[in-house]
Amino acid sequence: MPSVPVSGPDRRLLLSSLLGAAVAATGLSGCAGSSAAASGSSADLSAPLAGTVPPGTSLKIASYQETQQLQFRLGKLGKLPFTVSDWLNIGAGPDVINAFRARSLDVATNAGIPPIQAHYQGYDARIVAIGLTRKPNYLFATKPGSGIRTTADFEGRKLAFSQGQAQGVVLLRALKEAGLAHDDVRLVPLTSNQFLTALQSGQVDVAPLGNSQAPAYLKQYGSKGARTMPTDVVDLLNLLWAPATVLADRAKAAAIAAYIPHWARGQVWQWEHPDEWNREFYVKTQNLSLAQAEAVTRLANKPLFPPSWDEAVRWEQETADLLAEGGFVKRFEVGSLFDRRFEALAARAVPAEYRR
Repeated sequence: MPSVPVSGPDRRLLLSSLLGAAVAATGLSGCAGSSAAASGSSADLSAPLAGTVPPGTSLKIASYQETQQLQFRLGKLGKLPFTVSDWLNIGAGPDVINAFRARSLDVATNAGIPPIQAHYQGYDARIVAIGLTRKPNYLFATKPGSGIRTTADFEGRKLAFSQGQAQGVVLLRALKEAGLAHDDVRLVPLTSNQFLTALQSGQVDVAPLGNSQAPAYLKQYGSKGARTMPTDVVDLLNLLWAPATVLADRAKAAAIAAYIPHWARGQVWQWEHPDEWNREFYVKTQNLSLAQAEAVTRLANKPLFPPSWDEAVRWEQETADLLAEGGFVKRFEVGSLFDRRFEALAARAVPAEYRR
């Protein structure tokens, strides 16, 4: 059982920088299909899911900023029928992909773009659970004194861009809405954990930040001319995904199926107990004031788990096509990213008002 109670400027330069980093980290080619054997793309995922989890089964689960453990502990969600051998404090898509490759991680929570990026790099992983996000989770922050006030002002500016993360697709969709082409701006390849430093140092003019990051940034730099701009661009998917090799293991696949209801109920508990979550997470672990925590929570999305994944597949296809239009990936049909054996598990685990 778990030890923790569980309840621009040059497109070729941009691409070579991003993909070169992935190759350096993994020692594998960044071309689709190059690591098919190593990643398990030939794995047979047609077998029905086992009804029970065999004794001795364990999983290594991503829990960025320890949110999963906290949800489980505060929500008293019960114990999982398998051992959690490690909770990894990991969240960024590129880091998750590298952990998957290293076999140090079995299942992770991400947005919709990391599975697309993994596919482009030739790594086979599948989506096993989906939550829908109806309100924006990100906004745009400017460096101090930039003078930028709207997305139309992005033209000719340096924008922080992470091809393999949610922030990247939010930026691309916002540019499209503003009528700007990729070549109208200067995309600076970074990972999201570098965005704040890049803003502070003036390396970029604009970066997409999570709603929870904005209060602290403005508190420090607002008086120096930094500002934030809301966007109506929604990053639709909040998902669980796992390597195909893990899902081909019937015991681990059964454990993931058992984990999915806890994952969904943990988000429902957090939504239904905002005061406790503000105190225990944002104030105690993120060093926000209670007022800042409450402001972030007001922007939170009600958790929604669709019984059918059809909308999610359409959105994922639109995202992959948008990346392909910019030359960031090659076109492909995203249906191969979804393991539909798990399709209804999250929705079945929550009350009807959370099924959409």
